[in-house]
Amino acid sequence: MQDKIEYFLFIKLSFIVRLIGLSLSRRLSYLLAAFFYFIVPIRKKTVKENLQKAFPGYTKSQINKIAFGAYKSFCITLVEILYLPNISKTELKSAVNYTQISLIREKYNQGKGLIFLGAHFGNWEYIALTVALHLDLPITVIVKTQRNGLVNDWLDHMRTKWGNKIVPLGISIRQVYKELKEKKIIAMVADQRGPSEGIRINFMGRKASVFSGPALLALKTGAPIIFGVTIRQPDFSYKTAIEVIDTDDLPDEEELRVVELSQRHAAVLERYIKQFPEQWFWMHKRWKY
Repeated sequence: MQDKIEYFLFIKLSFIVRLIGLSLSRRLSYLLAAFFYFIVPIRKKTVKENLQKAFPGYTKSQINKIAFGAYKSFCITLVEILYLPNISKTELKSAVNYTQISLIREKYNQGKGLIFLGAHFGNWEYIALTVALHLDLPITVIVKTQRNGLVNDWLDHMRTKWGNKIVPLGISIRQVYKELKEKKIIAMVADQRGPSEGIRINFMGRKASVFSGPALLALKTGAPIIFGVTIRQPDFSYKTAIEVIDTDDLPDEEELRVVELSQRHAAVLERYIKQFPEQWFWMHKRWKY
């Protein structure tokens, strides 16, 4: 029953966003952010704790400013996701500016498959959709299954609307491996907290558990890793930051190779978080253990 109620509210909110249009919805999202920050403070304590750990030298005022900015960023992303049923392929493609699409194509043309590694930054749903549109190639997206199955099905329908394929996280690593061996593109995010027994890397000045999957897949298949995030602009358009993760000069021991490669892509993400801290998703307990 809870899932049905949540889904009903989710669909109604999507209907309202589509009714009033994306431009106005983005501006009204600030009211939604204020509601969740000041009136019903969902995960506010976690957000501030994360920010204090990541930026120990910041004042209370600076932390509060970034925290509220993070809520605004998330609510803009939310209304953009809710509007997806109404957005056209052309509109979506033009919403994200890829100045380095040739770099992605160059790595893909090496014929080893490609790991497109994103993060919960800017609009993370947009980047998986639009990189496929700009390349004119379908990609396989590794996603975490949502608790609410009805909402999850809705999201997966949007994610596959223009030809992409979905593989649930943790269910079929063989399928992901097969996609890479067939020289295809897979996309995933790997910035959330890894398992307690997982490898540890340095992230924002602290030890953090990470998922080793991207590094393991790259090392086993030879597929290059390209890191990419969308950076929201004042006019609500997006620019992309695209970087190749260097795989040269890795340690000889396999476990150390995995750790070092994971550290390298975490360091790239950290650099963008420090530039645009409000655009990262701070609402999960990144340093729980």
